[in-house]
Amino acid sequence: MSSETFIEIDRVTFGYDASRPILKDLSLKFQRGKVSAILGGSGCGKTTLMRLVAGVHATDQGRVVFDGEVVDVRNQQQLYRLRRRLGMLFQFGALFTDLNVFENVAFPLREHTALPEAMIRDIVLMKLNAVGLRGAAGLRISEVSGGMARRIALARAIALDPELIIYDEPFAGLDLISMGVAAKLIRTLNDVTGATSLVISHDVPECMAISDHVVLLAGGGRIVAQGTPAELMASTDPETRQFVRGEPDGPVKFHYPAPEIGADFGVNA
Repeated sequence: MSSETFIEIDRVTFGYDASRPILKDLSLKFQRGKVSAILGGSGCGKTTLMRLVAGVHATDQGRVVFDGEVVDVRNQQQLYRLRRRLGMLFQFGALFTDLNVFENVAFPLREHTALPEAMIRDIVLMKLNAVGLRGAAGLRISEVSGGMARRIALARAIALDPELIIYDEPFAGLDLISMGVAAKLIRTLNDVTGATSLVISHDVPECMAISDHVVLLAGGGRIVAQGTPAELMASTDPETRQFVRGEPDGPVKFHYPAPEIGADFGVNA
């Protein structure tokens, strides 16, 4: 594997039910230090793919390679070590509501390090400052907006200076201003820290604005297209055009496949 490749998905097949694979013979490479977006409709396997990268599930076939090392979910020591290099921004933040903003960001530092409290305090305030919320350190989670909560979760995700940051639907449920703030933060943090970022989303404009590489997935983990944002936006492939332009008519049909009306009831149509 090239040293420029940080994460490799090598002919991976996986399904929660053995008779119905979510991903089938999928191969992808994500480059070190880049922002890569994984786009696609609901149910195409985007979040499942990221769970495999994080070692939450074992592949049915194929392998996931993390910086040259094959992920083995049975090896707890390896998983702990690799996850120490990974930060995860969950879809709705997953903040601890019984802790205030400061304590939420401090949580991974207290769990995974033996740093003195004075240093933890400095790191937490630095991370909150990076997302523009140092002044909110003393607030309770019930006192912050949805957009602020997402930024607090991001500060927590980068508390341990991860080499890989995974964003699961970072723009979901945000207003336009908060979307713009979140998108700018993802790009800025990636460039400043040198981290590798994987963004799972179905929000095309935001991802196209900040990504170096874009992968468009369809059902079964099928790769419809991949390339730079400009390449996907200029694509003449009907399925790619339909998704990136949000067109209602195209290869992806409105109706789920069904028998002729009346056939469900044994009646001739």
